[in-house]
Amino acid sequence: MSTKSSGRIKGVPLSILDLAPLTEGGSASETFRNSVDLAQHAQNWGYGRYWLAEHHNMPGIASSATSIVIGHIAGATESIRVGAGGIMLPNHAALTIAEQFGTLNAMYPGRIDLGLGRAPGTDSPTSHALRRTLNSGPEDFPLQVEELEDYFAGTSRVQAIPGKGEDIPIWFLGSSGFSAKLAAGKGAPFAFASHFSPRYTIPALNVYRDNFKPSERLDKPHALVCLNVIAADTDEEAQFISTSLKLQFWGLRRGTPFALKPPITQEELEALWSPYERQVVEAAIDSFSTIIGSPDTVKHGIERFIEETKADELMLNSVIYDHKARLRSYEIVHELMD
Repeated sequence: MSTKSSGRIKGVPLSILDLAPLTEGGSASETFRNSVDLAQHAQNWGYGRYWLAEHHNMPGIASSATSIVIGHIAGATESIRVGAGGIMLPNHAALTIAEQFGTLNAMYPGRIDLGLGRAPGTDSPTSHALRRTLNSGPEDFPLQVEELEDYFAGTSRVQAIPGKGEDIPIWFLGSSGFSAKLAAGKGAPFAFASHFSPRYTIPALNVYRDNFKPSERLDKPHALVCLNVIAADTDEEAQFISTSLKLQFWGLRRGTPFALKPPITQEELEALWSPYERQVVEAAIDSFSTIIGSPDTVKHGIERFIEETKADELMLNSVIYDHKARLRSYEIVHELMD
């Protein structure tokens, strides 16, 4: 298999979703050093955004204190936009998020994005531990968003300082149609998590575009779509390193998440999971929103994805155990794009 691509993708802006992977045998300190290194490379390669996601009680993800990690990355870079993809708003007081992101934007003006999600990003016991009570939840998300917007606008009786008057783009994140419709009604940009919800990608994007109402911020829909990409110099190498991603999904579907494991052979993987578990994992990371392979394979996969989704931006999630291989994956995609 050739390691050279036969052409370049005439594409859309590229961004990165960093789940700050905690690797088996590694540490959180190592994870954050790797995130800084990746963000600095991404900036040099021309990636537009670098987002981190809020998860809790997840042995393989170190970005639970999302706002702190965003500040760490923004402080180590100069121009790339850094943000949350996303903050799970029901886990927090809206005032707290307004103050945190107001502070971040004051420190790094014009570089901070705030993506909002309505899921807890964790299990039920952890949700309870985060909120202390269950008086609020995902169903209250639209009201929490309005409260947050009031803090940024300075129209609330309580003032968010910093926060009031800060121009921070709010994105709505989703893996179904609910946030798509909310984003459309507010004339806001929408980010869809196709990397773990491939079957709802096109329906959700249709809901967003069909219901979009122009706003002061946007006069037409703007959809960012996240997909898994694992690129290597050969198809065989990419398939091998992708087993870490498959193991991660396997653990999640079994309800036993673990630190990101090193890759294993396909034979070893087959010995671990049942035929049903394999089917479940492959449905979650199908070939539409998970592209694995050499430059040519990745090129054709991304071109098909852009054609089918009509995405305005692509955000890449590359779950790879070895940091150098992870850097190489993002470098390959950068080399493919115009």
